[in-house]
This record gives sequence, C-alpha cells and structure tokens, in this order.
Amino acid sequence: MRTSQLLATLLTFSSLSSAISWPDAFENVKAMADVDGLIYGRADKSSASPEPTASATGDSSKPTDSAAASSGESAAATTGGKDAKSTGKSESTGKSTGKVTGKVSSATGSKVTKSASISDFDPRLPAGGIQLVTPAALAGPQFYKIGDWVTFAWNYTSLSVTPTAVDILASCTANQGTYTLAVNQSTQETGEVLWDTGAYQATGTLPLLTETYTLMIYDADSSVSATPKAGYLAVYNQYTFGMYTPQPYTPFADFQCATCNAALSSSERQTLGFLLGMGTITVLSFGWFAGSFGLF
Repeated sequence: MRTSQLLATLLTFSSLSSAISWPDAFENVKAMADVDGLIYGRADKSSASPEPTASATGDSSKPTDSAAASSGESAAATTGGKDAKSTGKSESTGKSTGKVTGKVSSATGSKVTKSASISDFDPRLPAGGIQLVTPAALAGPQFYKIGDWVTFAWNYTSLSVTPTAVDILASCTANQGTYTLAVNQSTQETGEVLWDTGAYQATGTLPLLTETYTLMIYDADSSVSATPKAGYLAVYNQYTFGMYTPQPYTPFADFQCATCNAALSSSERQTLGFLLGMGTITVLSFGWFAGSFGLF
C-alpha cells in the first residue's frame, strides 16, 4: 500500500468519528436492550391464567361463564356429599321443567293449526247438499194420505265436513206450522226417516191439514235459517209434497159433488147459440144460391 492511500484512509475515518455523537449512539443500543422488558412471554396452556383482555372484551359472556363455573367448582369442593347430591337433583329438575314446557308449547301450536285447517275451506267450493232417493225425482209430485206411513230417504253431496246428526222437519205455509219428523238423527251414508202421520195426527197439538208441505233437513248443530257455507251441509228445503185427509165411503147414488154443476154458463150458452145460428144461415144461403142457378 502506498503512503498516499494510507493517509487518505486515515482522513476518512477521522471525519466520520467527528460526525458521530458517541453518547447518543450508545443510548440507542441501550433502548434496544430494554425492549425485552416490554415483550411478554407466551403463556403455558396448562396454566389457569385468565384469557387476554381482548377476548374478554369481545365476548363478555365467556368470563362470566368461566367465573360461574369456577365458583361452582369451588362450592362443590367445599360442600359435603349431601350438598353435592342435592345440587345434582336441582339440575335434573331444571332439565325436566324445560322438557315439559317444550311439549306444552308444541301441543298448543299443533292445536291452533288443526282448528284453522278445519274451519277454513276454499270459498269456491260448494256447500254440502242433499239428493233425495225416496221418493225418486222421476216419480213426480207425491200426495200422502194422513194416517199412513211416509218414507223419505236421501244421500249427502259435496260435504267436506260430515255433520254428526241432522234434524228433519216439515213446514206448512197455510198455518205457518212446523212438524217434527226426527230430531238429532245420527248421520249415515244414506239417511232415512219414517213418519207415522196417523200417530202424529192423534197426539199432535198442531193437526195436519190437506195442504202442501215442504221437507227441511239441516245440521243439528246449526239452525234452519243458517247461511250456506263451503264444505258444510246447507239447509235443504227444495222438496214439496201434498197431504190430504181421507173421507168416509159414500155410495155413488148418494154422492153429491158440492163443486160440480152440469148446467152451462152464460158464456157457454152464447157461444153454442152463435155456432148453431151461423150453421143454419150457411145451409140456407147455399141452398138458395144453388136453386137460383138450377143446380137442384
């Protein structure tokens, strides 16, 4: 190495040493050495130290649960065997109470759903009806003699809810009377009622008249004036029948018709006279005309 190069190197180091403040440099090194006091060591998993503050702030329920658990464990450790058994019984009581409450709630909910499904039907569905089987629809109007047995039979149509029982009545507009044929009769696939009109006429307070009657059938839990409802049996009152009181036998020679008359009315006599007169005039005029031309 040359002498000039050695001098240049010494001058460079001297300038650097004058620029650096040696006490400040050593203070920085000391500060780096004090960093160890700020760093916490990693906790051991087996230690029972509490969780860091950050986790406790994020979920406030965890410290409370752990504290309650530690309190329970310490109480169980200091309490005798009887206390521990009683504590176990109270825990089981809490479990059973929770199960019973859940069952009651579920039963209540299912009951509400069931009642809603029964009472609500599509309003577009027709109301339940009745189709008569006896007498048949093709049999025409029926007239029953008072004193005989009268039979009515029917089938149910368009029912979503079948009634448990029905009431059967007959009404007459002449005396505004209602006659009971059957009350609270059990519902069957084909309903039928037998009416002994002779027994009713003998014991009834409202006598049967020689009039026209209307058959009425409706749900026993409803009323005769109920409004038709979709899926439920509506009041049936579309069939009418006649009843009459028989008269005692009278020989034909002694029979007199109170409403019969063999004589002609005045209008009928006038019509017959006009026809006879026109016929006579026509014959005479034709004969005269034919004789005038020598046809006879």
